[in-house]
Amino acid sequence: QVQLVESGGGLVQPGGSLRLSCAASGSIFSFDAMGWYRQAPGKQRELVAGINRGGRTNYADSVKGRFTISRDNAKRAVYLQMNSLKPEDTAVYYCNTHPLTDWSWGQGTQVTVSS
Repeated sequence: QVQLVESGGGLVQPGGSLRLSCAASGSIFSFDAMGWYRQAPGKQRELVAGINRGGRTNYADSVKGRFTISRDNAKRAVYLQMNSLKPEDTAVYYCNTHPLTDWSWGQGTQVTVSS
């Protein structure tokens, strides 16, 4: 079993920044490509950013230029630096493999962008 624990969310004003962290633990055979996903109320979960083991990244159009994904393979951690936040970024953010495999979802971390 693999456990994913996300942290770093909170309430922030439009234009503000947050840095999310994700720690993976448990029976991890290989810490490969990972992604950050988000789910807003009433909407489907969507991929926000992905990063492969070598550090190559990809982003949803809605966050390009504002969000940066990174990773620390030794710590089995993935990060998401979010700048210039907008109200439409409000969602629960999760990390998981990308593409999805059999790893269970964590609890996520709530990000609320509001004045």
